[in-house]
Amino acid sequence: MKHITVRQLTAAALVGALYVVMGYFGNIFGLTFGPVQCRFAEALTVLPFLAPVTSWGLFIGCLIVNILSPYGPLDMVVGSAATLIAALLTARCPNKWLAPLPPVLCNGLLVGAVIAFQEVGFTAAFPGVYAYNALTVGGGELIACCALGLPLLAALERAGVPERLAA
Repeated sequence: MKHITVRQLTAAALVGALYVVMGYFGNIFGLTFGPVQCRFAEALTVLPFLAPVTSWGLFIGCLIVNILSPYGPLDMVVGSAATLIAALLTARCPNKWLAPLPPVLCNGLLVGAVIAFQEVGFTAAFPGVYAYNALTVGGGELIACCALGLPLLAALERAGVPERLAA
């Protein structure tokens, strides 16, 4: 089992807390939930590329934010799992330019399915509604991860954060 330092645990907790604050802030403007969403907090989902331990902070932060979800317990479970899966995959990305890909795909596919199911259930309309929701959720995720997340990664790299967390 890999040893996690206090510094790494603190970083994971800080990322989780920041996700919660950013998620609740976005909810004030109606951007956190719904078929067309752009969670500012999802910019943080690229951080596991630099510090894989932040995956767990993202998961807990997302779980807390999803308590407010209008899609209920299903979104708490599936939406939070989508963030965890995306974070674990992001930690394995070979370069920072691919870091946004797992969050965009995981959230688009899984959260899109949750929203579609809540809207129409497993009826004949599900495939069309699912396609729409997957594209809109994925699009919002793409904006958050690329427009906000990639500059964040670059700034943290310049600041030497990966070296500090490795120490």
